[in-house]
Amino acid sequence: MGRTEFILAALVLFAWSTSWIGVRLQLGVVAPEVSLLWRFLIAGLFMFGFCAVRGEKLSGFSGRDHLFFAGLGLTLFCMNFVLFYYGGLVLVSGMLAVVFALAAPINVIVQSAVLKRPVSWQVAAGSIVGVLGVAALFAPEIIENGYGHISGLVLATFGTFFFCTGNLLSARVQNRGIPLASATAWGMAYGSCFLLVLSLVRGQTFQIEYTVAYLGALLFLALIASVLAFMTYLSLLRRIGPARAGYLTVLFPVFALMISGQYEGYQWTYWSFIGIAAVAFGNVLVLWRSPHAAH
Repeated sequence: MGRTEFILAALVLFAWSTSWIGVRLQLGVVAPEVSLLWRFLIAGLFMFGFCAVRGEKLSGFSGRDHLFFAGLGLTLFCMNFVLFYYGGLVLVSGMLAVVFALAAPINVIVQSAVLKRPVSWQVAAGSIVGVLGVAALFAPEIIENGYGHISGLVLATFGTFFFCTGNLLSARVQNRGIPLASATAWGMAYGSCFLLVLSLVRGQTFQIEYTVAYLGALLFLALIASVLAFMTYLSLLRRIGPARAGYLTVLFPVFALMISGQYEGYQWTYWSFIGIAAVAFGNVLVLWRSPHAAH
């Protein structure tokens, strides 16, 4: 990795680590699905604009392609975030980031199940270690508050499964030769439609909280955490490959918990250090490739 790659990695790490605070700032007055609707309407418009400037294909896709786009919208830009937002009503932002770090092992397991490929011993071991790490992080909360935090953990975990399913759909889209930026733009459009329907079904009010905290978080999540982070991560993927870029998932939960400790009063304990170390080590096991495997 050269200087440019380190800068790109730092930008992605910053966006991912701080986005969870933005999620927390949006909770309270406006319903989560409505906040997400505003977020992806803004992000989607910017993605369509980005594709238009870059000359990416935006029309002429088949009905099957649009089914894939709708799948991306449902998994990556709707249910994934809805479940995390509702989980955020119970959990501090750093905890959400740690649960999301399980995406690396879950991703491999989901893809292995769908593609009917055996899971290697190191992936299995990494997954178990990662789950134990999350359990260690939540142990003090459960001991102190009973099972009040379990609902947030379950919601965030299911949100991670939706994210991993979306990753699998994204891989299928790329295999069809569709530019990822174009698929993302359409995915955000369909995700916004699903969020609109969900909001209507639940009888939510389409309101906006006119405060600096809410509006600032909305713009940050839409433009920085969604658009800029996405484009930066794509550039990083092209430069260093998915395996090395995947190691960012090891780092950003640590920074997210540090930020949570500073701004949300998260108390670090020895369980915290054990848990975050186990989650990081589990991700390393899953993402690591031997020199022979790389060739």
